[in-house]
Amino acid sequence: MQSTFSEFERPELLLVDDDSLIVESLSLVLESDYLVYTAESRPKTKQLIQRLKNIPSLALIDLGLPPLPHNPDEGFQLISELISYNPKMKILVLSGQSDKENIQHALTLGAVDFVPKPCDITLLKARLKHQMMMVSAEQFQAETGAEDESLLGESAAIQTLHELIKQFADTPFPVIIEGESGSGKELVAQYLHDHSTRAKFPFLTINCAAFTAELLDAQLFGHAKGAFTGATSQRSGFFEEANQGSLFLDEIGEMPLALQSKLLRVLENGEFYRLGETQPRVSTARIIAATNRDLREEVRTGRFRQDLYHRLSVLTINVPPLRERDRDSLVLLEHFKALYATSQAPFVLDKEAERCLLEYTFPGNVRELRNIVIRLGAKYSGKTVRLEQLQAELETMVSSLPSDTPDELIARAEQDLLGQGFRLDEKLKDAEKQYVAAALKISGGNLSKAARLLGINRTTLYSRLQRLSIPTSEHD
Repeated sequence: MQSTFSEFERPELLLVDDDSLIVESLSLVLESDYLVYTAESRPKTKQLIQRLKNIPSLALIDLGLPPLPHNPDEGFQLISELISYNPKMKILVLSGQSDKENIQHALTLGAVDFVPKPCDITLLKARLKHQMMMVSAEQFQAETGAEDESLLGESAAIQTLHELIKQFADTPFPVIIEGESGSGKELVAQYLHDHSTRAKFPFLTINCAAFTAELLDAQLFGHAKGAFTGATSQRSGFFEEANQGSLFLDEIGEMPLALQSKLLRVLENGEFYRLGETQPRVSTARIIAATNRDLREEVRTGRFRQDLYHRLSVLTINVPPLRERDRDSLVLLEHFKALYATSQAPFVLDKEAERCLLEYTFPGNVRELRNIVIRLGAKYSGKTVRLEQLQAELETMVSSLPSDTPDELIARAEQDLLGQGFRLDEKLKDAEKQYVAAALKISGGNLSKAARLLGINRTTLYSRLQRLSIPTSEHD
């Protein structure tokens, strides 16, 4: 079969499956249109990505991967990791573990499509082609300035966020951005840079989770010729290339401890050394870092330096999850509909579907909403989307309204308030503790399943277990 693209024009595709026969056959049928890179497990995938010059924009992965090929959790974790390496990656799941719960959770984590095994090759190729069209559209939007404005909104939470960005944009101090996966942390970092006097200088991004310690060291600080195997020439690192601009360190919680000490030195006096050199260099770049981990907990367990944490957290921005942004989901819905509009007419939500969207908790945050819009646009172009059609795209069903009337709920609240020693924070903490404990009981202690029941991601659940002092065996 003749290739549709030249050797250098073919887009890169990451294929992850532990079945060698499937890998061989899919590579054969897809190699005419894609440069296919293959891996058989999550660790092998990370090793592969660390060797590649560019992280592929497209991935096709199985859920059942070693060491537990009959359990989807390894695949779920791989989706989260791939998204952290490249937030714009289009991940399609190709798996025989295609029950509704697995499909919806994969989509919530950031996958854009789910194709059950055994698959029709023509259908698979069409789905891949559609996602490559999305990649091309996003690249065109970025080049023409029509970029994703996921921080649009009218809620008090998003207005507060914009005020903080304005306040912190032109200060010389580091900023750490905290927030759940998919909430828009990288976009906040970009806003901080664009609204500062550094905007005319580079804004560089590096994901601390995507490299080995040695390669991350070389990427950040540069290296001399012969500093390590493969270093055939000297090169500058991101600290030099950023010049007087901004350096965004994503997934800062994944930075190895040895590199944390080097970063601390840069923050203290601007000095650093290229690998293999003894001559100090000086950086004038501003550091912006982001994490979805609880760095205070990481400090407590010894995985993150306390002195580095205090240096980075002089200024902190918490990006609100979408569920705390009132009606912003509808504002973003219209934005994404316009952003991904093709020659076809957009869909419209009916009133029940609109109410459902407003009540949904969005465990995958803005990224999940964007992918929901893309899928609805492909399925219901020019049509009205009904409640059941929208619910098919959501991971957790919107809970029904409580049986108590508003007057009864208010009366109960009045009784609580008139009692002695009422504390709202304690009341809310007790309620939160009850729901978390119930989710753990229903799931048999499985954190991934409990997180799905609660409509939050696993990392958030783990942080809450620590905060609420709820013991767990971390059974997964």
